Amino acid sequence: MKRFMYLLYFVLSLFFMEIVFKFSVFDKALNINIIYIFLISIFNGLIFYFLSNLFNKKFNKFFGYLFIIFLTILFISQFIYYKAYLSFFSIYMVGEGVQVFEFIGTILKLITNNIFVVVLLLLPLILFIFLNKFFCFEKKKINFKLLIFCLILVFYLTNVLYLNIFNNDKYSNKKLYYNLNYPYMSVNKLGLFTYMRIDIKRLIFGFEEKAELIIEEKEEIEEVIEYNIMDIEFDRLIENEKNDNILDLHNYFKNVNPTNKNEYTGIFENYNLIYLMGESFHPLAVDEELTPTLYKLVNNGFVFNNYYVPTGNTTDGEFVPLSSILPKAGGWSMRGSKDNYMPFVLGNVFKNYDYHTTAFHNHTSSYYSRNLTIPNYGFEYYACYRGLNINCKIWPESDVEMVEDSFRRYIDEDKFLTYYITVSGHLNYTTVGNMMAYKNWNYVKDLEYSNPVKSYLSCNKELDLALELLLNTLEEKGILDNTVIAMTADHYPYGLTIEQLNEKSEFEISKPFELHRNNLVLYNSKMEKVEIDKYVSNLDVLPTLLNLFNVEYDSRLLMGKDVFSDNEGLVIMSNRSFITDKGKYDSVTNIFESFNEDVDDEYIENIKQEVFDKYYVSTKILDLDYYKYVFEK
Repeated sequence: MKRFMYLLYFVLSLFFMEIVFKFSVFDKALNINIIYIFLISIFNGLIFYFLSNLFNKKFNKFFGYLFIIFLTILFISQFIYYKAYLSFFSIYMVGEGVQVFEFIGTILKLITNNIFVVVLLLLPLILFIFLNKFFCFEKKKINFKLLIFCLILVFYLTNVLYLNIFNNDKYSNKKLYYNLNYPYMSVNKLGLFTYMRIDIKRLIFGFEEKAELIIEEKEEIEEVIEYNIMDIEFDRLIENEKNDNILDLHNYFKNVNPTNKNEYTGIFENYNLIYLMGESFHPLAVDEELTPTLYKLVNNGFVFNNYYVPTGNTTDGEFVPLSSILPKAGGWSMRGSKDNYMPFVLGNVFKNYDYHTTAFHNHTSSYYSRNLTIPNYGFEYYACYRGLNINCKIWPESDVEMVEDSFRRYIDEDKFLTYYITVSGHLNYTTVGNMMAYKNWNYVKDLEYSNPVKSYLSCNKELDLALELLLNTLEEKGILDNTVIAMTADHYPYGLTIEQLNEKSEFEISKPFELHRNNLVLYNSKMEKVEIDKYVSNLDVLPTLLNLFNVEYDSRLLMGKDVFSDNEGLVIMSNRSFITDKGKYDSVTNIFESFNEDVDDEYIENIKQEVFDKYYVSTKILDLDYYKYVFEK
């Protein structure tokens, strides 16, 4: 009886942790996928039970402890990571994992705020400690091992059958298991443990996504219309290419419709550009009295009424607007591009037009491997302990100090592109342990919000003061009118809860869409205010800037679109949901909500396919270093 109790413990522990995790993470957790997760839990439990009975009693007991401790750490760490970033980490990302210890206070706070779920995930380990005396750890006889092996085979075949029965969806269990790298849907449909097992296998043995691109013949282009394209001989490249993956991409991009040049093409030609990635920047920080410079920049120039930043972490949130490539699922795309040929990122493009290109970051230079990626993107890079002379011994460091020290590196150049990666808006949002919240507390102390919200506003006051210094210095130098200020966020402030965000928000913040609504700054002091209602995202930032500055690029090769082109707006969320000018599609519920008109199923399926293709193609661009094949570098 004891040996069957031990087997039952393995299976039920796995299934229990999967269910707790699923219902704690996903809004729509009750679905048919629970059946598969139960079946795969039995299969995985049988395997670990089989392995835990191969040796002597002492070692078998040790193996049992090792297994349940591993499971507990895995589920809790993924749960806390999701609560912080709304995504799941992969084994590939563990190499950067040591950096999280800089934010140990944040981790502890997340554990405290979610203590009920954490305790539930600890229950199997607690039960093992108290109940292991009722388990049999003796080495089993051969006939019993054969029985367990047969059960493993039966449930293996059962799971294979299940995968093949439910295989019609674009993101079916079978496709996720064998062909696609899509963590969010994989965890939802296959379970966390199976996703991690597949992830480890792919890391060890390699993995190449397999999917069929839907390539339709390009629409006839009217000759009178000018397009943002380059002279790329796709027919010749296709004829000479031997690599099937590269060939697929050549055929795909050859048939992508380019975006048209328009009334805004070149309006900023030869202007200076200052581009900022605002750490955790959000409309919450925009206040006419508290942050007047932010308010001025957001509400003048080009004003984007439906702008979204749907990326889940800092490095993807930086990579997407810089490259106009969707981030690779389960990996850190920016770090993965450090050795790639990246012809369209701002630094590399603007250098071709005799711009002096510099980048500044007021934190450790190597954080997220920026010491490798930023130079590859065409910038002279300055940061803490890499030529930036600021106080780097506080947390977070000052945006004002960064801007003040940076002027000497570019302000007297004939033409310049300057990239600021800010950090003052970073969590935790408390006056203890956050120097920017403490420094600017007097500005916010009397506001009628919770302390975390006031701390967030206090942090962003530092960004506002930095921008004020920037504008004043440009005006003093007589170059403000000839300079464009652009700024986007890397992500929403995930150091605040949705309830805290709604304390001050002018719109209702909710998942999965409005949580990611944001502001895009695109400002020049001479221009009249222009409002844009199209639905756009940070994926569209790069092609929009390239069009405004009239630099040569090929719009077919980027995943985003120039917002001023006649293309329909498209916002692609990290879980493959999307928003267009016609409505919103939630990939979890598979429901399309139309804005103001009837939308047929064909339209929805076409956009779903477009989103699928863009993610697939983006991964291939990164993995294959595709651009070097296009430009034969």
